[in-house]
Amino acid sequence: MASLKEVRNRIVSVNSTQQITKAMKMVAAAKLRRAQDSILQMRPYAQKLGEMLLTVSSASESAADSPLKAVRAVEKVLIIVVTSDRGLCGAFNTNVIKATIQLIESKYAAQAAKGNVEIFAIGKKGAESLVRRGFTVNTAYTDLFGRLSFVNVKSAAEEIMKDFSEGRYDAVDIVYNEFKNVATQIIHTDPYLPIVAENKSTKAKKTEVNYIFEPTEEEILAELIPKSLKIQLYRAVLESNASEQGARMTAMDKATENAQELLKELRLVYNRTRQAAITKEILEIVGGAEALKN
Repeated sequence: MASLKEVRNRIVSVNSTQQITKAMKMVAAAKLRRAQDSILQMRPYAQKLGEMLLTVSSASESAADSPLKAVRAVEKVLIIVVTSDRGLCGAFNTNVIKATIQLIESKYAAQAAKGNVEIFAIGKKGAESLVRRGFTVNTAYTDLFGRLSFVNVKSAAEEIMKDFSEGRYDAVDIVYNEFKNVATQIIHTDPYLPIVAENKSTKAKKTEVNYIFEPTEEEILAELIPKSLKIQLYRAVLESNASEQGARMTAMDKATENAQELLKELRLVYNRTRQAAITKEILEIVGGAEALKN
């Protein structure tokens, strides 16, 4: 049985840990509110912009000249992996890493065997984990979530579009967590480049929209396509940020509950150890008194 001092030290340690997890839960809850508001405002705009891009580019002949729509034989692949910069958020990062590895093994196994799959990591945890597993991480945007803004994400999107346009990659996919609620995040593995136009069967089900182009169709598409891709990446980062805060809030809440249960057990052990020590001292006193009588 542990000594009273050891049990007392453990109680102090667990109590301190509980205070930390409780504070982290409150911080995550505050950040989650702001992150949730941001993604709820972004979703309708991003969805409508994406729909408009697909509809216009499908109906336009000039869009076919865009290097971002170039469909080539897939030899070199880039996978954008969006994780967090910090841990203590449950299985949030682990799920993204598993989905990334599964995507590579199922969809890009032939390219991976030739060493033609590279990772574009947004978030420190994903970059570190994939490097340890032997994957090639050519770019890592770390500390992005501490200064999260469209301007900072835009530079990452521009770098990816430039590499694709120059033929460095033939396909780009993105893996991230979509925010559903505090306790639930949905893993998405979506194609990012090239832009694939809607097929006729899909278009037939939708109401036809005739757009009037001003100034010209070419100029609008030249502006619309890159902007849509930047917004798409920004939305994925916002989704991941909200999911991270929800996962951390849930993890810290569970850790606080576990600490409370552990404190109950330690206090029981402390009381039993203390009672045993007192009983031992009484027996020693009684034994000593009896020895003096004899």
